[in-house]
Amino acid sequence: MVEGLGVGRLGSQNGAGLPLSLQESPSHLPLKALVRRRLQVRWGLAGGALLSALWFLWPPGLGPTGTLESRPPLTILIWHWPFAKQPPDLPGDTCAQFGVAHCLLTSNRSLLASSDVVVFHHRELQTHRARLPLEERPQGQLWVWASMESPSHTRGLGRLSGVFNCVLSYRSDSDIFVPYGRLEPRVGPSPPPLPTKRGVAAWVVSNFQERQRRARLYRQLAPHLPVDVFGRASRRPLCSDCLLPTVARYRFYLAFENSQHRDYITEKFWRNALAAGAVPVVLGPPRANYEAFVPPGAFVHVDDFGSARELAAFLVRMNESSYRSLLAWRGRLRVRLLDDWRERFCAICERYPHLPRGQVYEDLEGWFQA
Repeated sequence: MVEGLGVGRLGSQNGAGLPLSLQESPSHLPLKALVRRRLQVRWGLAGGALLSALWFLWPPGLGPTGTLESRPPLTILIWHWPFAKQPPDLPGDTCAQFGVAHCLLTSNRSLLASSDVVVFHHRELQTHRARLPLEERPQGQLWVWASMESPSHTRGLGRLSGVFNCVLSYRSDSDIFVPYGRLEPRVGPSPPPLPTKRGVAAWVVSNFQERQRRARLYRQLAPHLPVDVFGRASRRPLCSDCLLPTVARYRFYLAFENSQHRDYITEKFWRNALAAGAVPVVLGPPRANYEAFVPPGAFVHVDDFGSARELAAFLVRMNESSYRSLLAWRGRLRVRLLDDWRERFCAICERYPHLPRGQVYEDLEGWFQA
């Protein structure tokens, strides 16, 4: 884990001290039993670290005695599939489809005892659709907290202190970093030409709340900038296959995040704007945060202007040459969207040999809110 996790992460893995609402089968342990259990957990963590090292060092197909044998896959148990009543079909080659070998994704809770890693998505913990099986947790087993939501829309972290070993999120300092998208070198032919731009700016929004900064900014822009608004909030919803071709007809897209936090750069930027071929006008973290992921000339940041009126004038008056310069990156880079939860979870296997052993997030809320 990178520096900056000043939250005291070394501690017990058994979840002691948590509210009973989080435990499957709550019980009270005598002091001696509790001390013995904590010692067992520490030895379990050490044993888990040794097994992980051996798993990583053995070359595929070669056993510790030098005989040929297949390396067992890592088993990643997803306790509750994100935002779904039922998990998707997870065949044995699911991760292989994303270029990750020796990795088995499963949602079968009966495999809890034999799983190498168990993943818990926060929304289901927050809404009490899922509970933590604290009493059944094997010693040394890695538990991963997963969320792609911003801190502004994340509640209930305080009761999860001392439970999780690793974090999977869009934060670049996460143990398993999974952004909403990224730019990769373009290989092969140049991208097809973009369609003729017939509008100035588009915005797709489903949850419009006047208290949000993005709503206030839109109200300030609207008198000076032609913006076509789509989505449920404007009663002009777009089907999933209609969004990109619709936005592609506009020069700019308002990639306004619902809240502003470090690294919180979502599909509004990667898919709705960049993948569609529109220049994103961004409201989110500071410009330097965006520039850590994309060229500085690939977007327009609202903070670069003294007022909404000044921003609108800049967009409306931009000539064709200046506009094309904002799209120059497309000749050498392409957008890779990372919006499939299966791929996100398979990334755990890629990171597994490098995940810290013995780490526990004693103050998950403090880390995530920082």
